[in-house]
Amino acid sequence: MIAINNLSFEFGGRYLYRQVNWHIKPGERIGLIGMNGTGKSTLLRLINGEYQPGEGNISKPRNLTIGFLNQDQLSFQSDSSILQVALTAFEEALKLEQEIEVILKKMETDYSDEVIQQLSDKQEAFERLDGYNLHHKTEKVLEGLGFTTDQLSQPYAKFSGGWRMRVMLAKLLLQNPDLLMLDEPTNHLDLPTIEWLEEYLRNYEGSVIVVSHDREFLDRMVNKIVEVSMQKVTEYPGNYSNYLDSKSLRSEQHQREYDNQQQFIKQQEALINRFKAKASKASMAQSRVKMLDRIERIDAPEDDNREIKIDFRIGQQSGKVVTELQDVYKKFPDIEIVRQANREIVRGDKIALIGANGKGKSTLLRMIAGTEPFTGNITRGYNVNEAFYAQHQLESLTLENEILDEMRAYGNDRTDTELRTLLGCFLFNGDDVFKKIKVLSGGEKARVALARTLLAEANFMLLDEPTNHLDIRSINILIQALQQYEGTFIVVSHDRYFVSQIANKVWWLEDQELKEYPGTYAEYDYWHHKQLEAKEQLNAQKNSAAKKEKAMQPVKKQESKPEATAGALVKELTKNFELAEQRVDAIKTKLAQLEQDFANPEYIQDANKMKTLREQYETLRNELKQAEADYNQAFEKLMEAQNTV
Repeated sequence: MIAINNLSFEFGGRYLYRQVNWHIKPGERIGLIGMNGTGKSTLLRLINGEYQPGEGNISKPRNLTIGFLNQDQLSFQSDSSILQVALTAFEEALKLEQEIEVILKKMETDYSDEVIQQLSDKQEAFERLDGYNLHHKTEKVLEGLGFTTDQLSQPYAKFSGGWRMRVMLAKLLLQNPDLLMLDEPTNHLDLPTIEWLEEYLRNYEGSVIVVSHDREFLDRMVNKIVEVSMQKVTEYPGNYSNYLDSKSLRSEQHQREYDNQQQFIKQQEALINRFKAKASKASMAQSRVKMLDRIERIDAPEDDNREIKIDFRIGQQSGKVVTELQDVYKKFPDIEIVRQANREIVRGDKIALIGANGKGKSTLLRMIAGTEPFTGNITRGYNVNEAFYAQHQLESLTLENEILDEMRAYGNDRTDTELRTLLGCFLFNGDDVFKKIKVLSGGEKARVALARTLLAEANFMLLDEPTNHLDIRSINILIQALQQYEGTFIVVSHDRYFVSQIANKVWWLEDQELKEYPGTYAEYDYWHHKQLEAKEQLNAQKNSAAKKEKAMQPVKKQESKPEATAGALVKELTKNFELAEQRVDAIKTKLAQLEQDFANPEYIQDANKMKTLREQYETLRNELKQAEADYNQAFEKLMEAQNTV
């Protein structure tokens, strides 16, 4: 489908790729991975045609359609409803719909055969594009991505960046391109929506390339991994777990080849240094120098998953009970978060707080941290020293500080080497540590705040979405740090692999109750799916029992009626025919009125009214089809009865 041949690309004075070859085949679901800065997003932009290769070429069919979800789409602005924004995926069908409305308006005064034929042609083309189901399909995808039915008519401009990105994702999915490219789509999704997207993409008919740091998502969705590393692109069949196995074997081989070459080079350099001063051996030494110049050097292997020891101090140990929640209640004007919650957090608890967006996870975390008002009691235990990481904590960073200075202020007993090692774990390398906080992006500030939290020596940490803005390598490092941590923490996250590695308890909010599973995420996930299966089985049993009960009820015998005379039958059928005719006329009158309303400026300027009109129009069209069928049937019966009189 797409062939990348001998691609080289230079960006910012350095090569991201050299002589890259990659063929993308129909039906592939590809996970594009690599450390931050290796050029994953740039490669997608090259495929999309936004950048041009420095060398080589990218071949693709002329009629190939590509859909590309990226962060640039957050700049899109609209005052339309999110439903109307998503519906723009059907550009051709929407244009036909407008043309049909113009023709219907014209037919108020012009009933010529030419106009009727135009309407028929447009309606036939509209139906071929499945135009009458566009609203239903769009609503289904938007609701799958987490929007409620009431939100569909709300203005796009009202929603935050994450929710706007969901609308852009819905639009792309509805366009159904041959190649769908998604750059970090799970950053803006909660767990139920991620699971919905996984299922949708597994059944997607086209090809998919997704950049993601969510290992579980990659394991469940992709059938090929493509790694961008060391200016090369390497393909691995299977999902992310298969990639890790294959990469381990390939890395061992690479390491052996590198070690062997380094040993050979050292041997040759030793001989050169030994004999270069001797006249009799000078030519031999010079020959070996030329040989070393010609040799193709093997790059040192990179290890994205190496273990890094972080000195995670907790200062002092807390008492056995870290925090106790007693009759905790929280309500906003439009939603009740939690009622009468009673929970105890004990020393050593590693709690994952999971669930859908909008349920109140972050609110609960702020309540426990003491930054959100509530009713009830949250009592802190003995010797508890708390640290809270959340997006709003970014405001506490000192904007004029350099990154390293900010870390020194919170880790004044750490050496610069220790601080720079920790910053390197969070993607700040080399001279990056001397950047001022004020010039950093939101994601970079979040990483500084997270690194700073790890220096707090707290024995109780509250972490709200700490894996956002981290690549897989940095997430692995954070996992190692939390596994080594001897204190207590609560973490809000939608990253299933992350929480499966660090949590020994699971909390979630359901029906305004704070519920707990006393085990790992893997155990909770198994238990949760068993609960769902049992619930479905119980519902099936209830439905089956209801059907059996209905079947066992005695059937009432209908009393036989004397046959009507032929004249009475004709009279009855005539009445039925007249009623059917009146119903057809009445529906046509209503349709004509609606067609006039479509042209009313008051309705045209109101998206909600237009939506209601379209829904009414489609309902009446369906009713008209049924009414005309009833009319024809009544006419045939009447003709048969009259012929027998």
